[in-house]
Parts: sequence; C-alpha cells; structure tokens
Amino acid sequence: MMGTDITNDKPGLSRVDGRLKVTGKAKYAAEYDVKGLVYGVLVGSTVTKGSIKNIDTKKAEGAPGVLSVLTYLNAPKIPGYQTDSPPPKGPLKIFNNNQVYFNGQPIALVVADSFERALFAASLVNATYNVDTHQTDLKANIANGQIPGRGKDYLKGQEDAWKTAPIKIEQEYTIPTEVHNPMELHAIIARWDADDKVTVWDKTQGVKGTQRSIAQAFKLPPDNVQVNAPFVGGAFGAALRTWPHEIAAVLAAKAVGKPVKLVLSRADMFTSVGYRPYTWQKVGIGASADGKLAGITHEATGQTSVYEDFTEGVVNISQLMYACPNVNTRYKIVSLNVNVPTPMRGPGEATGAFALECAMDELSYQLNIDPIELRMRNYAETDPSNNKPYSSKFLSDAYKIGADKIGWTNRNQKPGAVTENGWLAGYGMAAGMFGAHRSSATVLARMMADGTLILQTAVTDIGPGTGTGMVTVAAETMGIPADKIRFDLGDSSLPPSPTQGGSQVMSTVGSAVHDACVALKEKFKALAGNGDATNYTQILKQQNLDKLEVTTASKGGEEQGKYSMYSWSVHFMKVLVHPATGVVKIDKAISVADAGTIISAKTARSQMIGGTIMGTGMALMEEAIIDHRYGRLVNNNFADYHVPVQADIPQVEAYFVNKPDLIINPIGAKGMGEIATVGVAAAVANAVYNATGKRVRDLPITPDKLLV
Repeated sequence: MMGTDITNDKPGLSRVDGRLKVTGKAKYAAEYDVKGLVYGVLVGSTVTKGSIKNIDTKKAEGAPGVLSVLTYLNAPKIPGYQTDSPPPKGPLKIFNNNQVYFNGQPIALVVADSFERALFAASLVNATYNVDTHQTDLKANIANGQIPGRGKDYLKGQEDAWKTAPIKIEQEYTIPTEVHNPMELHAIIARWDADDKVTVWDKTQGVKGTQRSIAQAFKLPPDNVQVNAPFVGGAFGAALRTWPHEIAAVLAAKAVGKPVKLVLSRADMFTSVGYRPYTWQKVGIGASADGKLAGITHEATGQTSVYEDFTEGVVNISQLMYACPNVNTRYKIVSLNVNVPTPMRGPGEATGAFALECAMDELSYQLNIDPIELRMRNYAETDPSNNKPYSSKFLSDAYKIGADKIGWTNRNQKPGAVTENGWLAGYGMAAGMFGAHRSSATVLARMMADGTLILQTAVTDIGPGTGTGMVTVAAETMGIPADKIRFDLGDSSLPPSPTQGGSQVMSTVGSAVHDACVALKEKFKALAGNGDATNYTQILKQQNLDKLEVTTASKGGEEQGKYSMYSWSVHFMKVLVHPATGVVKIDKAISVADAGTIISAKTARSQMIGGTIMGTGMALMEEAIIDHRYGRLVNNNFADYHVPVQADIPQVEAYFVNKPDLIINPIGAKGMGEIATVGVAAAVANAVYNATGKRVRDLPITPDKLLV
C-alpha cells in the first residue's frame, strides 16, 4: 500500500496539554506573577545608520513611576561583552556603544512600576544622531555580494552545463523579507535571586541554549541560570537564539534590583527577532528532449546585517533534489543596514525550493511533459551530492498519493484553458525536502508506585505537540495508558535536550524517550525475576519501593555517516483566478509527507496544515516593505503586513506515506516541521501559471502582477 490517510484510520491521542491551553491555564512567558515585578519598554533608533550624538533621558527619568532609563552611557557593563580588542562580527551587543546599525535598533530601556508608565516614559526619550548614508535595498547593492566566510561555490561535473542542453530555461526569482509573527509576542521576565544567580521565564525554543547565552554574557555558572519555558506560543525559528532584548531584561533586573518584565510590541517583532531574508535567485536548467536533466545552475544572494553575517542553505536543494550529472551553485550575502535575519520555517530550503521548483515547472512546459513525469524521470534513488544511499525515501509514493487526491487528471497542460464559474482554474505541484536530523538527548523516566510514569527532559514545545508525541511513544513502549504518563519539559534544570528547531525533536527526543522506557522495562525485568515484568505497580510493592527510575542518554551512531537522511514532501494546489481582478483563491490544497513513522496522527496533520497555510502566505501575501529613502519599515503591523486568515484558506488535506525509517532511529520517525512549508509557494505559483499563463517570479503573487 502506498500510504494512507491515517488521520481518518487512526486518529491517535489528543493533545496532552490541550485542555490547559484552551482553558487559559497554560502560562506563557509574560504571564507569571512574580513578586515585586516592574516593567520595561524599549526605545528604538529613528535613524538607520550612524551614531548617537546625544541622548536626553531626563524627562523620562522624571516621569511618574520610572525606576531607571538604561542607555549605553549608564548601563552596567555586561561582563561577556568586554574585550581588549574591537569585537569581530557577531550578535548585537545591546547598550555597548553609541553605534546605530539599523532603524529601530534598541538604544534605551525604560523601567517603571507599570507597563503604561514605562510606555509613556519611553516616548519622552529624545536622541540626536550623527547620520551616515544607509543601504537597505538588496537589489541596488547586489553587486556587493560576498561569499560568506567558510562558504564556497559547489560544482559537480561541468559548470553551467545547462547552457549547451537542447532544451533550457533561465529565470530570476525573488523572495521578499518575511516576518515570523507568531501569535505570542516575544517576552521575558528576569529575576536575580542572588548576585550570581538568575531565573528567567522566557519565550525560547531552547532553554539550554538560552541558559548558555545568559551564562556567557554575565559570566555565570550555567547551573546558576534557570530558564523556564513550559509553553511557547509559536516561533517558527524566531526564538532559536537569545536576542538583545533578553539580555537587556536580565541587565535591567540587575540594575534596579527587581524582577523585570519586557514584552516586545508587534512593531518590535519586525526589527528585533529576525525574519526570512530578502533573497534574489537565478536558476538555469537544461535537459534533453526526453526530459533528462543535463545541468542545473542555481545562484542566490541574500541580505544580512552589517554587524553579523547570516547564511542559509538556499542553493543546497538544487544539489540534492534531482539526479543530474552537472550541478553548480553559487551563494552570496550582502551586508545592509537591517537587523540580522534568522532561520524561518524551512530555512534556506523554502526559499530555494521556490526558485528550483518553479524552474522545473517552467521546463516541463518547454518540454511539454507533465510536471510529475518530469520529476520522476529525474528521480534520485541515491544522494546526488555524495552517492550515499538514503536511510529511506518514498517521495514517489507521495507523488502518487497527492496526484490522486487533488484530481491531477483534471489538469490541462495548456495554461488558461480551464474555467469554472467565470474563474480561471489551474493545478500546480512542487516537491520539498529537509535534512532528517538526530542529535543527542537525555531523558529521565520514573515509574511511581501508583503506576504513573513521569518523563523529564529540557526540550521545549513551540506548538507541534511535542508532549503528545512523547507520551504516545512512551505509552506504546511501556504498554500503559497515555493518561498514566506525565511529560515534563521546558525547564533548564531537567536533563539536556536539543533546541526545538530543524525538524529534529521527534527523531532525537522521541528516540531518547523510547530508549529510557526500554531501560526502565529492563530494570523492572531484573526485579521481577521470573514474575510478570509488566505489572509495574505490583513489582514496586513487592520490592517495597515508592518509585523506580532511569536516566538515559540517546544519540545516533555510525549510520549517520553511512546514509543520507532526509524528509520529503509534495504539495498540490488547485487555484481559481478571477480574470478581471486578478484575485487568487486557493480552491484545494493537498500536502503529502514522507516523514517515516507518523507517531501522533492528529498533531502531524496539524503540522502539515499549518505549514501549508504558512507557505500560502509566503506565496500570496507576505512582504515586509522598507522605504529605502529612510531605511524604515512601513508595514510593521497586522493591518498592513498580510497573513492568511480563515477566509483565505480552504480545507487543507494532509496525507502521509507512513513508512518507518528504522535506520535513523528506533522509532522510525523523521522530522516534519520544515517540509510542511518547503515547496508550498512554488506549488501555488505553478498553479497560478497553469490557470492564467502568467508566470510570477517575484513573490508575493498579488493581483496587480497578474493584470499587467
């Protein structure tokens, strides 16, 4: 059987934390009631490049309830920022000097006894600047692109071989800046418990990573930094690192001797916690008349900040996706006066897949070959970049499932040939891939005398249902009901786990949960002797024990060097385009994942639906716009920065190949969070072309671009 819609056949466990979330009992970073709490509000630079000439804080300091106004002039020195030589490029060191690198850069932090008073006082801070000429336009500065440090061009076979192929295309594609914009604003509460001990409640995708960052900045033993993040209201990559506002809150709490809460505004979210960078791409593809690829050249240039280099694997997908004898890629970055980008769901691959999968679609029309057939004729059975076998790959199954569910046979190869009720109708598809990673994690498993199993590890959950997946693994391994299992997470004092990002948590932590449960069962087996080793409560009673526990570390082995490991997806779209207005409606969306064993069917389905919605926003709406005259964002709000709402999205259907990959880990599961988005934007763009005959290569696909 190719695969099944397991969301119908096997619904699986409902979210173990669902009731806490929907009843409001789940507490997020800004919601903790900490005794003596005061409030911080950031003040941002109003210029884009230069230095602070003077910063007047007297009015703010004299405002009601204000405890302190921190700037580079009076803020306590952050120990980890002090060096004898000029620092190299790296994370922005807040309040370290008077330099301004981007518009909205924090230049002051007002602390007051209420949020409203802090917000008012922040409006009273006045700065003057020595202004320099700024650069924020990638296209205007693309000639200044540089190969990033330790980066290099990739070449397999002959360079630019596509140019001599019988059939070829070359096109340019651009993706604008996109902002993560999760529902929960970034927030932190910082409290010093002693001169060398601090506790924070923080929005973070990795409590251990945040613990290390704060410890390094303030020169503290890591164990003296307690980080709490039991619930995180979405992140998509924006909370993968410790940002300047987090360091500022810890610094302010030290300065005023009180716990400080700092919550970013929605406008701050556009300038303080990263984004998907504006990226220009050019793809050249050549093939023989029968559709066999002869060469691929993929170039990309993305933006970064002037103070820190950000790179991502935009061109890597062209090295890996198809069997092609000649592939070369080039990747550069341009330093601009913008805040630094950061990974955003499907980082690099989502950007690169838009260009590659649109180019493949364009080639299919040149060849007059069905887009799925073209991909199958160039299907890579082994990794094209290193000739290693895959740990598993069932993408061909995913193609078949998706084509059947979308009704691909209804597609007309001629663009603009089909209408439905006065709308142009079109079908498009695109594939996606992302590395299937397994790092290391440690899990404590403790069986209590009443039969309750407690699992503990420091991993966070940004929304995919991590706890639900881990409880499912434990229930199946231990042979006990899920409601007898508690999964503790989001606490830096718990055994170490990786940051939630890069589609690694289910593979890594799920395997650690499995291994811990197996070890615990072995311990019970030793105690039971010849008795029933599965009657855990009886064994504990017989041994006069109130609990039995193990702590197990788990990680991948030699297989990681022997195999190439990836998750795969394919996205199908049917769109309707109004010929008079250019309005695009998604009529039907099908996403199919090849992500190994599906552990938790309900949350897996949610992952795919959420990723498809995000990719649809990428295709049709999302664009952070800078007025380059001033270097300032003009749509840093939800009124002007458009994201999909309910009316924009039809019922998205998610399907799964659901075949285990037992090489990568003992539970057979691979990551899904990234492949849920990688390829979606290209599928939409390809469907729009099939409907209209107009190819939009500069996202987003807005009506004006279809009416020219």
